[in-house]
Amino acid sequence: MKRSTSLAPPGGKLAVLLPGMGAVASTFIAGVLLARRGLGTPVGSLTQLGGLRVGGERVRLSQYLPLARLDQLVFGGWDIFPENVHEAALHCKVLEPAQLEPIREELEAIRPMKGVFHPQYVKRLHGTHVKTGATKADLVEQVRQDIRAFLRDKNCTRAVAVWCGSTETYVAADQVHASRRAFEAGLLENDPSITNSQLYAWACIQEGVAFANGSPNLAVDFPAAAELARHHEVALAGKDFKTGQTLMKTVIAPALKARMLGVRGWFSTNILGNRDGEVLDDPESFRSKELTKRGVLEEILQTGDHPALYGDLFHKVRIEYYPPRGDAKEGWDNIDLFGWLGYPMQMKIDFLCRDSILAAPIVLDLALLMDLAQRAGRIGTQDWLGFYFKSPMTEPGRSAEHDLFLQERRLKNTLRAMMGDEARGPSSTESDD
Repeated sequence: MKRSTSLAPPGGKLAVLLPGMGAVASTFIAGVLLARRGLGTPVGSLTQLGGLRVGGERVRLSQYLPLARLDQLVFGGWDIFPENVHEAALHCKVLEPAQLEPIREELEAIRPMKGVFHPQYVKRLHGTHVKTGATKADLVEQVRQDIRAFLRDKNCTRAVAVWCGSTETYVAADQVHASRRAFEAGLLENDPSITNSQLYAWACIQEGVAFANGSPNLAVDFPAAAELARHHEVALAGKDFKTGQTLMKTVIAPALKARMLGVRGWFSTNILGNRDGEVLDDPESFRSKELTKRGVLEEILQTGDHPALYGDLFHKVRIEYYPPRGDAKEGWDNIDLFGWLGYPMQMKIDFLCRDSILAAPIVLDLALLMDLAQRAGRIGTQDWLGFYFKSPMTEPGRSAEHDLFLQERRLKNTLRAMMGDEARGPSSTESDD
């Protein structure tokens, strides 16, 4: 197999910076530390366990790609609460205390930097560990100083950032997001359309740090951020981790479409009790999440092309805050479909999943693949990473792909291209795995 000569090797330490160090981030960090010691398996991570075919040979991604090793990762980030990562993990109750004990000292040593927090964007949280500044431009500068200090103090050669914070209230792109100049003026004027996540993203891009948005927030999917990323030659990706219910939709909907089975209705409800559930109990934050969850079906089923099968599709999404469940979310779907001669059928899916357990391997893969993209000189939106997101970002003029299996093919073909190997098409007789 041929090897790319343009990929810089993954030398030195890689800082993985996490805005938001709650359930997802603490579960991710703890999992990596346990895997380093051989005390846990990174199940769900393509970069660690997945493979692909090159020619007639099947190879592990971890062997095929020049990825940073787990022992090269250094963890840091920001939060609006002061707990160290061990305390955060105990508070979130995703992992068992006994499992955390062997890595307790390492977790306790990871303390969040003060977070950027304007409460109007996350109304159900009340941060106590926050930065202050006269303008939003001041706060961006403070985050930039944090990044530079972290890289220096931890002796890291480079960094990537993955947003693991809360869902913000819905904000539409405005004039302030139209250009770099307009955004920078908005920072000085404390424009209300510039949210917390945008401040982190803007600081990261200015410091040359690749940024992946794991939330439905308007963080980097607007023209000003794209312009800044081109200027600083930074990779971007997003948005909203595809974990539980939406993951199932991107599997089931393509199957129904492939067999030309009609769908009259798809009702989805979720119950969860973690901090994410508390935040989404606010209607304005739920609005952001609803938009990323609802757009999937219409794109996969191509409702406009098949009006007889999907033209009257009724699609409803609900999220209910239910504290007793904690991080153990239940996603329930009722699908009303029809087949031959219009005869009705139903499908019920009850996915009792764990949000942070499903999200942690996504954070790992995104950190490693965004670093790979950055070293390969891939600038701007990495739409080949749509495999990991509910609402994949794309370049202007391109529609997003939501079918999980088409997304997987695109991801793996992009990796082959980076390594100088040929893509595999849908007519191939060999399975990728």
